[in-house]
Amino acid sequence: MNIVFFDTETTGNGPKDFLCQLAILGRGAKEPIVDATYKPPVPIPFECSAIHHISNKMVADRPAFKKSPEYAEIKALLENEDTICVAHNAAFDDQILKNDDINIKNLLCTFKVIRELDTESQFTMHKLQYLRYALDIELDVASHEAFADVLVLEKLFEYELEQAMTKWSCDEETALAKMMEITAEPLAIKTINFGKYNGKTIAEVAAMDIGYLSWLLDQKRKSDKDETDWIYTLEKYVS
Repeated sequence: MNIVFFDTETTGNGPKDFLCQLAILGRGAKEPIVDATYKPPVPIPFECSAIHHISNKMVADRPAFKKSPEYAEIKALLENEDTICVAHNAAFDDQILKNDDINIKNLLCTFKVIRELDTESQFTMHKLQYLRYALDIELDVASHEAFADVLVLEKLFEYELEQAMTKWSCDEETALAKMMEITAEPLAIKTINFGKYNGKTIAEVAAMDIGYLSWLLDQKRKSDKDETDWIYTLEKYVS
């Protein structure tokens, strides 16, 4: 299997947002397959520019992703049945690519995998940049730039793969298959990180205020964002 790592910078985090930067790196490669900016079909909000530092002015003369000369090659690569596409919080990047008619066949999410492997709560959070420093991944690159994040992602993937083979006493091929199975399953959220119960586990809140979880489930069902993991988790507690 061909393994590639990818990351997007976008116009937002909703289901109707688009990429304005894409980076793809092959496993073990020194140079990216692509590292480019594109003019999205919707404006880049200032709030997003403040994070990834890509402005509307910067992409004004760039092609739309689907009209770029590399689009067909990228689509063929990511949709190939022999390609494993690795991303952190992969469901988001997967949806962004779907918005440009790219449908990945084999997806592997390092965020979901690290959550599965971290049974002893070694890490207080599982964000990519937190793990970069928690795992002492030394790279002379910035953050919140697609290619820089892809370089960190590759290092994180290799760490997870080694941990997975050890934990499950298996070879690389079997570990990769299991990691993709984990990716395909909804994620059970353990802790609330917002609102009046910030820092409490779902189980703790269920014991003290099941009504709040019922209300939260209703809100997640009404959301226009992908709330699959939240709905999956809350339905376990709210009948």
